[in-house]
Amino acid sequence: MKIIKLRKFFVILTLVITLASIIVISIRGFKFSIEFTGGSLLEISYAQGERPDIADLREVLEGTEFASSLIQPLGDNGFVLKTETLDDAEKNTLVDLLSQTGESMTVERFNSIGPSVGKQLQTKSLYALIGVSLATLLFIAYAFRKVSGIVPSWKYGLIAVGLLVHDILVTVGILTLLSIEVDTLYVVGLLSILGLSINNTVVVFDRIRENLLSQKHISKDEFLSLVGNAVTQTLHRSILMSLTLVFALAALLFVGPDSTKNLSLVLLIGIFVGTYSSILLSSSLLSYMFKESAKK
Repeated sequence: MKIIKLRKFFVILTLVITLASIIVISIRGFKFSIEFTGGSLLEISYAQGERPDIADLREVLEGTEFASSLIQPLGDNGFVLKTETLDDAEKNTLVDLLSQTGESMTVERFNSIGPSVGKQLQTKSLYALIGVSLATLLFIAYAFRKVSGIVPSWKYGLIAVGLLVHDILVTVGILTLLSIEVDTLYVVGLLSILGLSINNTVVVFDRIRENLLSQKHISKDEFLSLVGNAVTQTLHRSILMSLTLVFALAALLFVGPDSTKNLSLVLLIGIFVGTYSSILLSSSLLSYMFKESAKK
């Protein structure tokens, strides 16, 4: 019941955090990878213990058309270079320059993506997010139709979609603040967060639905008590499930391969945000929905 009594605090806190996330995103913008903007990616590696410093690579490229290339370490022995789209001749010139940094340098991978492909990825990613939200709204509205006499079933769906939007905005705001690059794994992480977040929310709502099935008329205090009990009954399960994922993702983030670190970070932040919203925010918003329905 303490969660319900503090519902105004949680709602205000959420509004502040969400607004802060929107401001961060608006000011800093997104840092898109070449998968979205178009460009070329070159992955190189060196023999064990022979990898040079990034400064050595920048020195070799200084004064050339590749000077603005983004260089990132990859594992213990490699680098990834991201540049504007290169043709075969430009790619060979870049490889020749980089070969000056060590005799053991080898090219592991080279990919080029056109701007039109990047734009298509952005559009499909947006459609996927919208599709998940609409499917969630319709499913929950249908599943809760039998208790819609107390709170209309579509409002459960509306709250769930609102929580998904909150989870995405806050997660993206934190990632933007950390200057994390937006690539396909980033988008996969966001879509995964939607699934994980809605799972906890549905668990709480389903327990409320079970408790409401035998109720036709209910007072405000009784409804708040019922919601509070539902949260308490599902709290242990929700936290344990989230902690299990947190431990696995933390291990992947700190000792896993570099290629999955961003995905692990996106999921890790999203789980914390989603657990907060599904436990504390969902019940708070539902109590306000009941109050509005009771007045009508």
